[in-house]
Parts: sequence; structure tokens; C-alpha cells
Amino acid sequence: MKMTIVVAGGTGDLGGRIINALLDRGAGIRALVRPGTDSAKVLTLEQRGVQVIRVDLSDVAGLTRACEGATCVVSALQGLRDVIVDAQSNLLDAAIAAGVPHFIPSDFSSDFTKLPVGDNRNFDLRREFNKHLDTKTAIAATSILNGAFAELLTYNIPFLDIKKKRVGYWESADWKVDFTTMDNTAAFTAAAAMDPSAPRILRIASFQISASELKTVAEEVAKEPFELVRMGSRDGLAAYNKRERAAHPEGEQEVYPDWQRGQYMHSMFSTQNEPLNNNRYSGIEWTSVQTVLAKRR
Repeated sequence: MKMTIVVAGGTGDLGGRIINALLDRGAGIRALVRPGTDSAKVLTLEQRGVQVIRVDLSDVAGLTRACEGATCVVSALQGLRDVIVDAQSNLLDAAIAAGVPHFIPSDFSSDFTKLPVGDNRNFDLRREFNKHLDTKTAIAATSILNGAFAELLTYNIPFLDIKKKRVGYWESADWKVDFTTMDNTAAFTAAAAMDPSAPRILRIASFQISASELKTVAEEVAKEPFELVRMGSRDGLAAYNKRERAAHPEGEQEVYPDWQRGQYMHSMFSTQNEPLNNNRYSGIEWTSVQTVLAKRR
């Protein structure tokens, strides 16, 4: 019998990849989209055999009807409190009311379970939602923690600035940072969504790499020298982020203000995914850092 998976946030980048991966595995899919979603995006999904349901994320009754008969609800929603806490709570309540046995929240991040409260605003929202989720005994949940998306390495972030030919790090050049490509994350999420025995937390990484190792790979791919630069200590970065957040309260209304980007850097150098669950599902080809950087060229 074909499994039916409900996906919220399916018109986003990660959500769309999760839908693709579920289709590859033969799942039936219902994509929940907001009433005002671009008709072209809806048509693209429908042409692939996806059942698209327009529903307001504040409409628990409508969400419940949309979830009826599903095997799992996957949330790929992105946003601030109104989305990560409020809308996801509505989606969770609807899934429970509809008798759905499995829920995958939109965690997709570094392992925030090992980070102090206050270090990362966006992770704190996920932590808050998960506290609510863990009070619900009528449904099983699986959080997928993937570190940072590997595609960030092509965006000239401090860890790898290709334009400046520089690899930056905090604290130690030997600290390994977790990276997973969006396609690998999507493939693993699809497998977990179709796995009724999936545990509460699954940790993955396409690769784990230190600044010293990244410098070597970047030089091999670019065929140019890169500078290895210590950006400071973790404590120093945390203090800087705290000052910037206080100085720019307008960022509280933005998903990715500059100080939030700094918080992500701090998280990358503060926690590691361990142990990895990469081998739980067969058929996933984990992308190498060399492949990611080669696409940048």
C-alpha cells in the first residue's frame, strides 16, 4: 500500500527537494500551501502528481482534514515564532487530531540540543517548539539534524571566502564542522518519513571538515593558495553577537539578520553531530566537499 506523506513548506527550496525525494521513493504526497501561493508553483507540483491543498496555517480544522489518512507529516516551514512555534503547533495538533502516527518538524540545523539557550535565536525557536512536541504522546516525532547546509560554502561565508581566498575559523583550526547538502538532507528526510520506526533524533552529515582540511581542499579545487585566518575565540564571537543583537533590535523581525548569521557561525564551531546516523538508510550517496566546491567554479 502506498504511503501518503503530507509536506508543509513544499514550495520552498528544501521542501521541494523533500517532495522530489519522496516521489523517487514512490510515496503519495499532499503538499500544503498557503491560499495565496503562486499558481505557477502549484501547477508545477500538480504536474508531478502531487495533491496540492491550499490551507491557512491558522486553520486547524482545515489542516486536520488535509492530514487525514497520512502516514507522516513533514514540516519544511521556515520563519520566525509565528511559523516555527505557532504554525507548526497548529500543524502538529492537526496531525494528532487526524490520527497521523509520525511527525517530522522543521529542525534541519546544527544540534541545538547540545547548545545553551540564547546562543542562537532561530535554534531557540526550534527548541521551544520541540518542548511542546515532546508533551504529545499520541504521535511519534523525528528531528533530523544536519549541521549547516553545504551549499553555504559557495556563498563566501567567513568559514570559506572564495573571493578573498581565505578560510576563517574560531577557536581551533582542527575543529570539524558538520555540513550536509540540501539534496542529501532531503533524501534522508524522505527515508525517515517512510520509516515508522525512526527514532526521536537522527544526526547526519555529508562531510565533517576542519578549517585546516578545508584550506587544502579549496586550494586543490581552485588551484590557488588560500589563507588560513583565526577569527577569534568562540566566547569572543558570542559576545560580539550579543552586542550586535542588542544594537539592532530590528533584526528580531528578520529571519536572517547579520547577528543571526554570526550566531550560526558560533553554533557551527560549538557543536558536532555525534554519532552520525548516515548508514540508517541505504541508497543515499553522500556528497563530498570536493563536489560542492567544484560546482562553485
